[in-house]
Amino acid sequence: MSPLSRFALIAVVFVDLMGQGLVFPIINELMMSKTIAFLPLDISDPERHFFYGLVIGIFFLSWFLGAVYIAKLSDSIGRKNAILICLFGALIGYFITILAIFLNSLWLLVVGRSITGFTAGNQPIAQAATMDASKNDKDKARNMGFIVAGISAGLMGGPLIGGVLSDKAIIGSLASVQLPFYAASILVLITLFLVLFSYQDVRKPNKDILFKPLEIFTMILKLRDKPLVLRLSGVYLSFMTANVTFYIFLTNYLSSRFQIGLFGTSMAMLIMGSMIAFSSLFLIERVLNHLGKRRTIAVVAMVMTLSVLVFSMSSSVFVCYIAIAVFYLGFGVAYPTLLCLFSDSVSQDEQGWSMGITTAGFTLAAGVMSLVGGILMGLDIHLPFYICAVAAITSLILMKLTWNTPDIERVLSKSP
Repeated sequence: MSPLSRFALIAVVFVDLMGQGLVFPIINELMMSKTIAFLPLDISDPERHFFYGLVIGIFFLSWFLGAVYIAKLSDSIGRKNAILICLFGALIGYFITILAIFLNSLWLLVVGRSITGFTAGNQPIAQAATMDASKNDKDKARNMGFIVAGISAGLMGGPLIGGVLSDKAIIGSLASVQLPFYAASILVLITLFLVLFSYQDVRKPNKDILFKPLEIFTMILKLRDKPLVLRLSGVYLSFMTANVTFYIFLTNYLSSRFQIGLFGTSMAMLIMGSMIAFSSLFLIERVLNHLGKRRTIAVVAMVMTLSVLVFSMSSSVFVCYIAIAVFYLGFGVAYPTLLCLFSDSVSQDEQGWSMGITTAGFTLAAGVMSLVGGILMGLDIHLPFYICAVAAITSLILMKLTWNTPDIERVLSKSP
């Protein structure tokens, strides 16, 4: 893979994840703030938590529905064409979101987030494109580390864009909650042209792939014929449930408990992204060489459990920031490791399906937990984080129960 092609893929995942890092704190502010008045002022806090979970949940459930279709589409029409479709979808979604904020329309906001979610398939496509171009396992791990770095850079860039461009104390009267979306749209447009003119597919698309109305369920049912992927999926789903529950509700929790505002919640997202970037770039190879894949995932699951419990029990926002840093320092090592396990468990022709399954798994978990967690936050703001801890522990239990087979050992023993 040429440096320019690699940069294009990193840019793709950057703008993909930038949207989440930018949007989550702003959505939280729109739903929870009584000064912006996006929602009627007489709506109660439990209702506000519910609407926050609804908007975020619709995004992830739409992503879940689109993930497998887009991933399979990339196998059929090529990675490049599928990426361009996703980038166009992001532009349309941002436009509708801006309009929704101008009109104070919750349901238009839901529509905008739905469109953005359905076409948010760039991450698994970029992952599959990276796998296509990797020459060996070491190259694969290195390239996946670059992709995760792009993800974490997006998670850092999003909060910075959102925090700075919406803060009147920094840029004065120009600041607004709409301005970050204008900036994000421009970056998406630049990335679209970068992909159009600099990225070329390595793998020849399979034009014979057929699509069916219930494609997503058919592709998930394919797991029955892939026992190795199925065993990986149980651990992965529990692990990612822990991650997405923490990720979705940490800004909502911090603003509700400590009233730190949009800039404070954006900084929490910035800490998260910077820790993922640091660990994926500088720690992953060292940790894997020292601990191996199985022990790395197990240790990180334990670290995540302790971190989220400290986060939810602390009365200090500073300690909460430290807990976020530790949680995602570990996650940045374990996540690309899990993705490599999925890649190693299927043939070269199934890389798109494999990455689509991983994305479908975490988006389904995120969608369900957004809706459930929004209700639970209305009852007790600590409840989603207890679920997060239980999910992390469950991943450990499933590793112990299902990963003691020769095919799992074969995949785990591959050199990082």
